[in-house]
Amino acid sequence: MPSRPAVVSRIDRAAEEHVKGLAELGVATVHEAYNRTGLMHGIRPVTGGVTAGGTAITCLNFAGDNLMLHAAIDIAQPGDMIIVAVTSPSSHGMFGELLATSARAHGVTAVVLDAAARDTAELRDMRFPTWARTVSAAGTVKAAPGWVNIPVSCGGLVVFPGDVVVADDDGVVVVSRADAAEVLENAARRRDREAALRPRFAAGESSLDTGNLRGMLAPYLQQDEA
Repeated sequence: MPSRPAVVSRIDRAAEEHVKGLAELGVATVHEAYNRTGLMHGIRPVTGGVTAGGTAITCLNFAGDNLMLHAAIDIAQPGDMIIVAVTSPSSHGMFGELLATSARAHGVTAVVLDAAARDTAELRDMRFPTWARTVSAAGTVKAAPGWVNIPVSCGGLVVFPGDVVVADDDGVVVVSRADAAEVLENAARRRDREAALRPRFAAGESSLDTGNLRGMLAPYLQQDEA
């Protein structure tokens, strides 16, 4: 990280059509289409039943201090998704109903925290898309300047400002802005392949046959005893 706190307000954002297209395809499909990379670990939906996509605005906060989350919301543009990282493990409730109200007014599509969220009932009532490592009512201070829009680690994954982020009930996946167009094409092809398989599965056809997998198991098949 830079030695001095910094708020970078200008970044290169992902193309809107890439963000929208990837969000429509969902986390599982995008993750598979991205060579099974880009998936955050340990980050779970707080609100549930919502899907979000956006361009990553990153912020790096000190544990128990959400000052830079406030700064990130302040510079966010419509269509941005805020990624909240911490300098050391933190289970403080860094984001709740009041900040969600502010984030929505700025056009923020979702917030992803490598820390805790709180006011979860209110967040669900608002249907504000939120993902977090945990839930906690523990409060925060606003005392230590940190960083906005630098590469951060969230959910065990390095996220760069301007990356595409997709989140749903399956978790959160991040796609590099440079890879977004290619991954969108791959994910759309995967969706089409699955659509073609669905009626075959519904008709009772075995996935071992549709996927040409039966031969892999042939050496291990046991014959019925007489």
